[in-house]
Amino acid sequence: MNKNKIIIVKGAEIAIIKILNEDYISLTDMVKNFGDDTMIYSWMRNRNTLEFIGIWEELHNPAFKGNEFVTFKSQAGLNSFNLTPRKWIEATNAIGMVSKAGRYGGGTFAHRDIAFEFGSWLSPEFKLYLIKEFQRLKEDENERLKLGWNFQRTLAKVNYHIHTDAIKENLIPQQLTQYQINMVYASEADMLNMALFGITAKEWREQNPNNEGNIRDYASIEQLVVLSNLESINSVLIHQGLLQPVRLQQLNSIAITQMKSLTHNTQVKRLKGADNIG
Repeated sequence: MNKNKIIIVKGAEIAIIKILNEDYISLTDMVKNFGDDTMIYSWMRNRNTLEFIGIWEELHNPAFKGNEFVTFKSQAGLNSFNLTPRKWIEATNAIGMVSKAGRYGGGTFAHRDIAFEFGSWLSPEFKLYLIKEFQRLKEDENERLKLGWNFQRTLAKVNYHIHTDAIKENLIPQQLTQYQINMVYASEADMLNMALFGITAKEWREQNPNNEGNIRDYASIEQLVVLSNLESINSVLIHQGLLQPVRLQQLNSIAITQMKSLTHNTQVKRLKGADNIG
């Protein structure tokens, strides 16, 4: 998780954090002008809410426990039914909501899709202001990224002619050890990071504490192409029912083969040369 960012909506400071490069908005902060965290629990008891967050998980979370979702849905509407974010997360292995402990910066966070839905339940007006401020934040971030990209592109022009085949060889992934393969990775994104980079996002941040962004922001063109291919192939392997260690081993082998091919591909070299010289 990265350092919190703050937006102000109708006078309320609302924290936003990054989790696996996705924005999660504080539901706890969102209810400040309406009540307290019990409003989140009331919202989650609603059958329509359960339908929404359950379908979101099915679309985005391969490890989601659908049977538990069905159980909760069957209980929705009963007077005895109650549901908290922590209970939902622990029972279904949900990733769309996060419950953070701590007096400062703690509370319930939700993926922006879910947070916007909660905003509608609180107040249509509040949701519109929330989306407006969130978009403004993203526009500011994009402007900073453009500046960073222009700097990196200029630097690449200066350094282009000192790139050597030896340097390119270092881009080729190492074959993972059996220990690395057997590790259970919390997310599919980190599993793909291991297959291509040989390191998780957390490990990269620990090794590069002064760098902004994440490991993928510093990837080469070849690595980004292979990463895109791995994401598509991984989806197929998931549908085939292959366990994560088996998929990781296959994806690592594919990453090695494709990176070897791309780093020695003359067409890719011409493309990079035209971009850096032009």
